[in-house]
Order: sequence, then structure tokens, then C-alpha cells
Amino acid sequence: MPKPTHILVIRLSAMGDVAMTVPVLRVLAQTYPELKITVLSRPFFKPFFEEIPNLDFLEADVYGEHKRFGLIKLANQAKDLGIDAVADLHNVIRSKIITKYLKFKGIETATIDKGRAEKKALIAAKGENISQLKTTHQRYADVFEKLGFPLDLNTFTVPPQKRLTPKLNGLIGVEPKKLIGIAPFAAHQSKMYPLSLMAEVIRELDKTDKYRIFLFGGGKKEIKQLQQLEKPFANVTNVAGKLTFEEELALISNLDLMLSMDSGNGHLAAMYGVPVVTLWGVTHPYAGFVPFNQPESNQLMADRKKYPLIPTSIYGIKYPPNYELVMNTIPPETVVSKVEEVI
Repeated sequence: MPKPTHILVIRLSAMGDVAMTVPVLRVLAQTYPELKITVLSRPFFKPFFEEIPNLDFLEADVYGEHKRFGLIKLANQAKDLGIDAVADLHNVIRSKIITKYLKFKGIETATIDKGRAEKKALIAAKGENISQLKTTHQRYADVFEKLGFPLDLNTFTVPPQKRLTPKLNGLIGVEPKKLIGIAPFAAHQSKMYPLSLMAEVIRELDKTDKYRIFLFGGGKKEIKQLQQLEKPFANVTNVAGKLTFEEELALISNLDLMLSMDSGNGHLAAMYGVPVVTLWGVTHPYAGFVPFNQPESNQLMADRKKYPLIPTSIYGIKYPPNYELVMNTIPPETVVSKVEEVI
């Protein structure tokens, strides 16, 4: 069978998972410059892929035009683009329907092995004798290897910073300060550092007068909380609700460090080669969701002596009684010290 020349890459959601495809696709495009890539994902994520050479984007409207039987229409759109292989990096019902249809049409396909059994075993171990699982980035890379395109993720080169608009330059100011992003929210409380403790972290960083700190989040409730968080501090700006998504990505690409939970913003920063310090609650770096190229030393974890069952969940949804506050065991001074050391 001849080697594919045009791969359809499917990853529909969520934001962090889609962002994790970006470094892998950069390596793919860099290693195989003659290969054409079409990414199938939600329109919102299109800006992630702008600077990758030889890559096109196919928009999936999975709640409208491409709902149910619309997935077949979407598969035919992809086929009409001349794809001759499919890399399903999602492995959910929607992506399976598209992949199986295209396979039936004679197109070569490969699907991610999410390692569900190993992840289940990691949780079932109740914190005892746990070990690192394959990273999600490597699982993505393995799909391309199945199609005949082995990748060495160590060859990743950091993309240039995005250009700052006058609006962003105005937010940053003229003083030569290091830029820190802080994304204090996560999908579940068990993965979120208490805002009262985050305020202490910000207070310590702010009073040095060496940093410009930007707060990231989304949604009305989060924006209100961030507005309160920024108020007492001279060097802190809440950007939630004030920037377009493209502006937010441009700002993130120019940061010197991102402080994040086990959530999407850490992955956004990592795809631009920005150092990320991640705070972990009931989830654990061993599950394979550490932001790309970030060392183990940048992973700050809750006290596993006090909470020995960690990790209790892969995504932070399940945890035993009294485990929702595990993040309280990460002292603010530890976070400040790590941020200053990395930056």
C-alpha cells in the first residue's frame, strides 16, 4: 500500500485535548514536509493551527449542520478534499462514525488507544505503587506511526511568539517586567486551588514589583471572581471577557510563565513553549495529561501522605468524602517559590 499523502486528523473536543494535538502536529509537519494535513475540529479551535505549514482546517458543526447523519456529510466533505488516510485522535462515537464510514470507502484509518485499562488500574491502585503512563502526546504520535509516520516528539521546535496588538501592548505596559499568566479555574472543585490561597500567591508575586500578572478564565461567574481577585493589586490584570480568543492566544504566547490547574490553559501555554507550573488535586501527572515538554519538577501536588488515595480520578470527577479540599495542602509559599525559580 502506498504511503498516505493527505491525512485527516480528527479531534473534536475538549479545549485542552485539542491543544495537546498542536505540538504533535508541529512535529508531524516538520518531519514530513511533503505531507498534507487537514484537521477536523470545532471552529473555535481553528486559531490553534494557524502557523503549522501544509495544514488546512475543516470545521465540524456537531450540534447543527453535522449532527447525527450530518456526520456522513462531513465525512464526504473530507473525502472530497482528497484525503487518503484518517488519524482518529478522539475515539468517541462521532469520530468513530466518520472513521468507519471513510474506512468503508477504502481509506486507511488509525485510531488512538486511550489506554482506558491502564488508567482504570491507576485509579484502582488507590495510590499504591503507581507509575507513569504513556503521555497523551505520545498516544497521538502513535496513531501517526500506525499510518507510517513515526515521530520523535523531542524534535519539537518552539514556534515564534504571536504579534502583540496595540491593545495587548497597552495591557502589558512599558516597564520591563516578566509576564505571568494565572488560570485559577478547573472543571471540578477537586482540581481547583482555593481562590483565597491563590490570592496569597498573587499578593507575594505582586509585591516584588517584578511581574505583570494576567488572570485567565471564562463565564460570567468566573469573570466576577477574577475582578475581585485583581482589585487589591497594582500589577494584576483580569483579561477574562476583555479579549478575543485570538488576542488571548497572542498574549499567552508572549508569557514568561503560566500557572495553571490540571486544565486547558496550561496546554495552551505549552503549545507555544511557555513554561507551565501545574497544581494537581485529586488527579495526577502519571495519567498522561502533563502539559507538553514540562518537567516533573513543575508539577506541584497535593499532600499524598494526608490524602493517600490520590489519584482518585482521571478527570477529577470522582473522589472519596473529604477529598474535595486536597488542594489546600499546597502551601502558597511553595507555589511562589516554584514560580520564581522557573521564571
